[in-house]
Amino acid sequence: MDRTISVKGIGSISAKPDCVCLSLSITEKALEYEKAAENAARRIRLLQGAVRQAGFAAGDLKTAGFLVDTVYESASNQGGNYRRLFAGYSCVHRLKLEFALDSRRLAGVLAAIAGCGASPELNISFTVKDPDKAREELLASVAGNARAKAEALCRASGVRMGQLLRIDYGWDELDIVSPTLYRLEAGAVAPMAAADRTVPEIEPEDIRLRETARFVWKLSE
Repeated sequence: MDRTISVKGIGSISAKPDCVCLSLSITEKALEYEKAAENAARRIRLLQGAVRQAGFAAGDLKTAGFLVDTVYESASNQGGNYRRLFAGYSCVHRLKLEFALDSRRLAGVLAAIAGCGASPELNISFTVKDPDKAREELLASVAGNARAKAEALCRASGVRMGQLLRIDYGWDELDIVSPTLYRLEAGAVAPMAAADRTVPEIEPEDIRLRETARFVWKLSE
């Protein structure tokens, strides 16, 4: 039976955010589907106009999700028993706008969105333009850590590392987002963004990524 050495590689990197991601959500409810869809489409058109006003191309505002669902409400009768009653339809559009980190441009697009009348739910996060590069650097860190451990153990044990036999890795999706919170309540967006389009200079916290994998090498004398 071949002798082997199994080592858990632990890698970590820090990535500087260079991209802003605006996540916007429009929700409309109505008794008839056509009305809910029509009201949602009207608000989407307002958002698209605001994005163009802020200097973006029409196609920069991407659809991140679209959901239509039925809505029910609970009601009680005279006997105190509850039943579900059909209350109409819910139409939800989720959109995303990404651009290079720039506080002044962020202020401009917030001002445009605040003044367009669409009133979307808004979430602001900071990420990187090239997530694949960050993932590659992280995996290289994992592999380097595992090899350094294995080589040190082999030297101490008087054996040589042979062929790499196996890598066990979970391939979980990485959340490459800065922990910096940037939150504006609905009523604060308009006055803050309209004040000469000024917002605080943003320097988001670095994104810290950590990953593990197990490596198995063959041993030789």
